[in-house]
Amino acid sequence: MERNVFGWFRKKHQTLQPEARWTVGMEGNRITIRDDAGQITSIAKSDLSGVAIETNDSGPWGADVWWLLFDSADEMTCSFPQGATGEDALIAYLSALPSFDHGEMISAMRSTSNAVFPVWRRSA
Repeated sequence: MERNVFGWFRKKHQTLQPEARWTVGMEGNRITIRDDAGQITSIAKSDLSGVAIETNDSGPWGADVWWLLFDSADEMTCSFPQGATGEDALIAYLSALPSFDHGEMISAMRSTSNAVFPVWRRSA
């Protein structure tokens, strides 16, 4: 009987959080994001002109940290929530960009309010 209880407990805690239903990745020269509804957006790495982190006050129940990717026209092209599947490799890539502001990223991760933290901008 004890085995069934622990099996139930493990299964219950292995379900995906809503943010994990998003998937992010890099395929060749593109960053690709699939949202929780299956919609795909992408941006060429060469077109990436800025990265920001947006926070909101919906946590811990809502997705309260979002990564925003901007194209060469300074339009937000893609976004994904913290906790998206595959985010580790993409965040490692983004945070290794020249002049990435790690201090702003730390500030964003501590934020519990509605704010935007620019963390990278392509040099002219």
